[in-house]
Amino acid sequence: MKKIIALLVIVGLFSLQGCTTSGSLEITPITPTSEVFEVTTSFNSSNNYSKLVTLNPPIYSTDTVLAYRLTSTTGPDVWKLLPETHYFTDGTLDFGYDFNYTNYDVKIYMVGSNLQTVTDQYRLNQVIRIVIVPASFATSIDKNNFEGVMAALKMNDTQIQKINL
Repeated sequence: MKKIIALLVIVGLFSLQGCTTSGSLEITPITPTSEVFEVTTSFNSSNNYSKLVTLNPPIYSTDTVLAYRLTSTTGPDVWKLLPETHYFTDGTLDFGYDFNYTNYDVKIYMVGSNLQTVTDQYRLNQVIRIVIVPASFATSIDKNNFEGVMAALKMNDTQIQKINL
């Protein structure tokens, strides 16, 4: 009986040995990338006062998207963060711009009660910049300042991708 138990112990030791490897596992970190796109679009009744911009390839679910509208070109360019609103003199909403996004696209649109009466300077040939911000930067930058966002992301105007819609 002692021989059988000793044999079972030896067989058990060999059968319970784990596999070992001599190689090491290398993990390549994913480097967060920022992108900036520029779109010129017009808002009218035929496009329901909106424009859909497809992101190819899709962005990560942790990325943040910012959108800016060019509001002045006299002197240095002035970019306003969306949402942007314009009010009547009595303080009620006249019209505004807003956006939403998924991993696959960004929708930029106008809001207001009577958009067909908004003057052409606010509807036609609007220049929008869409900034993809990696999650690691999203909380540490001043989103209201387009130039500051570009500086924080270490990007310049030559890296802006123009999209023709």
